[in-house]
Amino acid sequence: MLNLFLHKHAKKILKRKDSDVGEKGKVLEDLRASLFNEFRSSEGAKRLQQRICRPIVALTFNFFVAVGIIFTNKMVFKNVGFHFPIFLTLIHYIVSWLLMAILNVFSLLPSSPNAKSSRLTSLFLLGFVMSLSTGLANVSLKYNSVGFYQMSKIAVTPSVVLAEFVVYGKRVSLLKVFALTVVSIGVAVATVTDLQFNLFGACVALAWIVPSAVNKILWSRLQQLENWTALALMWKTTPITLFFLVLLIPWLDPPGALSFNWSLNNTLAILISAFLGFLLQWSGALALGATSATTHVVLGQFKTCVILLGNYYVFGSNPGRTSISGAFAAIGGMSLYTYLNLHKQQQGKNAPRQASLPKSKLGRENGNTHDGKDGVDAV
Repeated sequence: MLNLFLHKHAKKILKRKDSDVGEKGKVLEDLRASLFNEFRSSEGAKRLQQRICRPIVALTFNFFVAVGIIFTNKMVFKNVGFHFPIFLTLIHYIVSWLLMAILNVFSLLPSSPNAKSSRLTSLFLLGFVMSLSTGLANVSLKYNSVGFYQMSKIAVTPSVVLAEFVVYGKRVSLLKVFALTVVSIGVAVATVTDLQFNLFGACVALAWIVPSAVNKILWSRLQQLENWTALALMWKTTPITLFFLVLLIPWLDPPGALSFNWSLNNTLAILISAFLGFLLQWSGALALGATSATTHVVLGQFKTCVILLGNYYVFGSNPGRTSISGAFAAIGGMSLYTYLNLHKQQQGKNAPRQASLPKSKLGRENGNTHDGKDGVDAV
C-alpha cells in the first residue's frame, strides 16, 4: 500500500512538473511569436526600436562607434597605406549589405512600409546623398587632419537649421541659436591648432557640407514621420548608395586599388573598418530616428571636444590653453542646448494632460461616460 501510495504521489509530482514545463514553454513560444509578429510589421518594428533604443542609448552607441572609426580609417589611410577613400567606402557598404542580407535570410530584418511614389523618390535621394556624404567624408579625412575634418562639421549645423526652416518651416528658438553658436565657436577655437589641409582637401570638405546636412534631415524625417526603422531604411537605400559609389571611384580615387598589397593584416584592418562602418551607419540612423538632425550634429561636435580633452588628460598631449578653453566652451553650449531640448520635451508631455482635464470635466458634467482619452481624440 505504501509503495502504491508513493508511486501515485510521484506520478502526480511528475505530471505537475511536466505541466509547469509545458506552460513555461507555451509562454515562451507565445512571447517569441508575438515578438516575431511585431518585428515583421513596419509599425511593430518601429515601436520595438523606440522602446529598446531610447535617445540616450542611440546617441551613446553612435558616439563610441564614430570615435573608433575616425581613428581606424585614419590608420587605414596612413599606416596601412590604403589611399582609396571611395573604394574603402564601397567596401564598407558591401559589408553592410552582406550583414543585412544574412539578417534577412534568418527573418531578423524589420519589414519596410508599403511603397509610395513620393517615398521611392525620398529613398533614391537618400541613397544618392549617402554616397556623397560618406564618400566625401573619407576623402576629406584622407587629405586633411582630424582637427580640420572635425572643424568642417561646424558648417553642417547652420546648414541643417537653415534647410529645415526653408523646406519644412521648422523654427529654432533664440536660446537654441545662442547655444549652437557657442558650440560652433568653441569647436573652432578648440581645433585651431590642428588645421592641416591642402587646397583639394578643403574643396572636398566644402562640397561635403550640403550632402551631409540633407542626409541627416532625410534619415530623421523618414523614421519619425513614417514607419521606417533604421535597418529597414539601410536595406532599401544601400544598393542605391553602392551604385553611385561605383560611379564616384574613377573621379575621386587614384588608380591602382586592385594592385594594392592585400596581405592578411591589411585586409583585416580594412574589414575591421568596414564592420565599424556598418555599426556607424546603423547607430547614426538610430540616433537620427530617436532625436533630430541638429542634435546629431551637436553630438558630432561633442565627439571632437571629448577626443581633444581625452588626449590632454589621458595621454598628456598639450594642444594649448586656447584649445582647452574652446573645448570647455563648446561643452557648455552643448549642455545648454541639451537642457533646452529636455525642457521642451517636458513641456510637451505636460501639455496634453492639462488640456485633457477641462474636457473630461465637461464630459462628466454633460453626462458623457467616455474617458478623457476619447475626449482628447474627439477634439
